[in-house]
Amino acid sequence: MATASTHGPVKEHPLAATAVLSVIGYVLVIGTFAGVLDIFPSIDDGTVILLSDAIAVVNSLALTALLVGFFFIRRDDVRRHRAAMLTAFGLIMVFLVLYLWKVGGGFEKQIVIEQGQFLASYAGIVKPLYLVMLAIHILLSAIAVPVVIYPVVLGLTHTPAELKETAHARIGRIAVASWSLSLFLGVVTYFLLNHLYGWAPR
Repeated sequence: MATASTHGPVKEHPLAATAVLSVIGYVLVIGTFAGVLDIFPSIDDGTVILLSDAIAVVNSLALTALLVGFFFIRRDDVRRHRAAMLTAFGLIMVFLVLYLWKVGGGFEKQIVIEQGQFLASYAGIVKPLYLVMLAIHILLSAIAVPVVIYPVVLGLTHTPAELKETAHARIGRIAVASWSLSLFLGVVTYFLLNHLYGWAPR
């Protein structure tokens, strides 16, 4: 993923760099949810809805970039693979800012299935299915943090030749699989919550 071959602390200790960056990410998310990090300005309901839509767009673009990057590396096109994967990673950083702003300054949503809506008579099945997909999405998002960061750190600090001697490809495949499924489920649950059914503040 990278062309530089210079030495430095990050290159020499990619696991430590991954751990530090992962901890920072976890602290931001957990601190925002717990209300400990009160760093986001309050937003109104309309902005929460707007951010939800923006997050879905960003996640869809990130998923597309991720799959395109996987396609390119299968064709041994390292330059385009690198561009696509860094685009996907950059979009996830945008997602993180938007999501934390939505949660920290606004509120979270919970699904509401009312009579007359699509498959409303099967709400006893649809709602648990939605919650299972949401739980998998959240779990994978949390687990994928170091799994995603590690190949990025390696890719940014090693040449393509050097990467062959690292776990970049092996961990990268795991990252693509977990990250893609998480993004896909995130988009599906967004559609169910915001367009197919209804929601209420949580």
